[in-house]
Amino acid sequence: MATLVPPAATDSPAGSKPAVTEPEKVDYFNLPCPIPYEEIHREALMSLKPELFEGMRFDFTRGLNQRFSLSHSVFMGPTELPTQSTDVVKIPTAHYEFGANFIDPKMMLFGRVMTDGRVNARLRCELSENLAMKANGQLTGEPHMSHGMVNFDYKGKDYRTQFQLGNGALFGASYIQSVTPHLSLGGEVFWAGQHRKSGIGYAARYNTDKMVATGQAASTGMVALGYVQKVSDKVSLASDFMYNYMSRDVTASVGYDYILRQCRLRGKIDSNGCAAAFLEERLNMGLNFILSAEIDHKKKDYKFGFGLTVGE
Repeated sequence: MATLVPPAATDSPAGSKPAVTEPEKVDYFNLPCPIPYEEIHREALMSLKPELFEGMRFDFTRGLNQRFSLSHSVFMGPTELPTQSTDVVKIPTAHYEFGANFIDPKMMLFGRVMTDGRVNARLRCELSENLAMKANGQLTGEPHMSHGMVNFDYKGKDYRTQFQLGNGALFGASYIQSVTPHLSLGGEVFWAGQHRKSGIGYAARYNTDKMVATGQAASTGMVALGYVQKVSDKVSLASDFMYNYMSRDVTASVGYDYILRQCRLRGKIDSNGCAAAFLEERLNMGLNFILSAEIDHKKKDYKFGFGLTVGE
């Protein structure tokens, strides 16, 4: 009978150490370019600030060619009037809006004309590979209500800077810099000559593949914090905190963003007792159905809207 010989044990060499995973080295000379300063809260705003409306809305867009399209919008519903009391005063309104859109790889131009006499225009032009210009304006029949603004956005290797010029002697500048692959810091200054007011602000943004955290503070007394957690590719949870040191107003809200195969559902609830939900459902190619609902328990104000969007 053959003798079974156990395998020889292989002892590790004397003095050997277990393998240690070295931390990933960061190349600080090759950091990513951050998003613009004015968009640091964009993930939270997508979930917590949908385009809520009350009444009926119908939007139709027809493309004439690959670059030019026309749009028609009809809205019917109540409009809330500002009052000195806490009571909500609404009047029935209706208006029609005609628009023209021009979209090119280096330039986008949007124009809108409404039945109440307002004319809106927006322009974005790529002046170079790193420099872009954005402009918007509105003309109205009401005195001192027309306005315009021009914004220059320069995109560096790991930073962005913006300069703003507006009517009423409005000047502004902002700068944001990536300091690590996930953290960016920035600041802004502005001067409103018409109102003789100036201000300075600071902001920080930390983002990974699963979360985004932002913070912003300004000399005007505003403090804003935001956090977005990406549960999956289709589900996100968001929260924000707003505090105004001057008026002592505090608002906190939590919300969600759920993307299904045929629809997208967003909702929120805040510390003022206001709950809202916004649903966009794709019925067919180029045909979307919209539902909007908002309940303000404190003001006892209830808003409901539905709409239809035709065209892309």
